[in-house]
Amino acid sequence: MAESPYENPTLTKLRDAEETCERLRTALAEADIVLPSLSVDLASCASTTLRGPLLELGGCNLATAGKLAKALGEHAR
Repeated sequence: MAESPYENPTLTKLRDAEETCERLRTALAEADIVLPSLSVDLASCASTTLRGPLLELGGCNLATAGKLAKALGEHAR
């Protein structure tokens, strides 16, 4: 996405991070995987030292981790 000279770079990073987070949430839901703590790390959106915003994947139980591993394994084949 091209930045407007009048747009706040932090807001642009935040918007991009939120869109990516939502795409990931949707893709995980299609694989019947829910990461309840999936969210944007707000501090990373404002950072000038990181290479970009970060997403918090959060904790998950063993069943969810197993589903995630299976989905990733099937995708790699």
